[in-house]
Amino acid sequence: MQIGVSGFDLESLGWRRGSEGLSKDDEEEVPTHLNTMNSCSFLGVSTDKLSIQYTGEALHGHDVGAVQSNCPAPTKRLVYYFEIFVRDAGQKGSISIGFTNERFKMRRQPGWEANSYGYHGDDGLLYHGQGKGDAFGPTFGTGDTVGGGINYASNELFFTKNGGFLGSVCKDVKGPLFPTIGVHSPREKVDVNFGQRRFVFDIEAFAAEERMKQQMAIEKVSLPLSISHWIVRSYLLHYGYQDTLTSFDIASKGTFPSSPIEHQNNGTIEVEEMYALSHRKLLRQLIRSGNVDLAFVKLQEWYPQLVQDNTSTVRFLLHCQKFIELVRVGLLEEAVTYARAELARFFAMKPYEDLLQDCIALLAYEEPSKSSVGYLLDVAQREVAADAVNAMILSTNPNSKDSKNCLHSCLERLLRQLTACCLERRALNGDQGEVFNLHRVLLGEGSK
Repeated sequence: MQIGVSGFDLESLGWRRGSEGLSKDDEEEVPTHLNTMNSCSFLGVSTDKLSIQYTGEALHGHDVGAVQSNCPAPTKRLVYYFEIFVRDAGQKGSISIGFTNERFKMRRQPGWEANSYGYHGDDGLLYHGQGKGDAFGPTFGTGDTVGGGINYASNELFFTKNGGFLGSVCKDVKGPLFPTIGVHSPREKVDVNFGQRRFVFDIEAFAAEERMKQQMAIEKVSLPLSISHWIVRSYLLHYGYQDTLTSFDIASKGTFPSSPIEHQNNGTIEVEEMYALSHRKLLRQLIRSGNVDLAFVKLQEWYPQLVQDNTSTVRFLLHCQKFIELVRVGLLEEAVTYARAELARFFAMKPYEDLLQDCIALLAYEEPSKSSVGYLLDVAQREVAADAVNAMILSTNPNSKDSKNCLHSCLERLLRQLTACCLERRALNGDQGEVFNLHRVLLGEGSK
């Protein structure tokens, strides 16, 4: 089955504008101070909105002074945590720390109302929407630092005292939760730390331990070595890395048995990926070295059907790459002339608009490599063009049975499936927890 070249678009061929591949979807607002607009009349809040003092008489159960943070705890991370420091426990030490939802009544202690949790200093009990608390930890008072956190990986709330972990409880409330503090006896004074200062509890070590638990669970899953061998070999075949493939086969000869996947597909995938291997190898080498002119010549000689349409995606990418190569070596006048001759016809075509604008913008900078469009001068952009040509050639295989095989290797399809599963798993957890970012994982970058 042959696929028309018009069936490919820039996104499916792997092009991303600038740093779009490194998503910032995990950025969100975090609590920074107390919400004085929604606090009650039984407490005073400092001008920096990070300290409170009880100002009532504590004569009734409904004259509690409670206050929430200015926004809910962020949910796009592994854990969230904040701390309070008890400057003065007052007459009774009726201080609490916890989490509440947006409908919480500010004249009640956290944990006394439905959809709220509270660890109370006067009795050490943990309350969760009922009048009776559960045994949880020690009492706390003047001079103590107490923390509350959410572990989205385990769907639990946890509390700490003076840097020590006390325990956790199941988080069964759906929706956003606000860090909340309650005071309920004269002279009680509390400071809150939303991360402006270093926490007493080592939250970074706690998060690292949680990640290690996840990693250990993954490593317990074993796969036959033949499968990983087959995946690597299939990747090299798909992208035309013929020399590397030859070395790989020599090094692993006789070491790995045939993969079950090969038997399942009767070798179909490998046969498809062997198609035009030597041609794809040479064209990739030409494009990676910046020799776009010769790549055009070879395409015209071997696969004229791919370049006969002057506005096809493959011609557009190669013309863009030629323009980029001229800018790279400082031939700006030649680049302008080339753009007028070869890129002008694409200006009115919406699918090519973003890449075309970025290419032309290279001319506006004295040091284009340091500009916002400098990503085009990176070697990775050559790979995008080379991958596109590779996919186009695979699409000409009359024996191809699956159009998706032209665009992505088996390894990439596995990674796409991994991403989809991680996103679905997070959705089932109420859209809470770290947002899976494949680029970040592959680059080994840390997470919050």
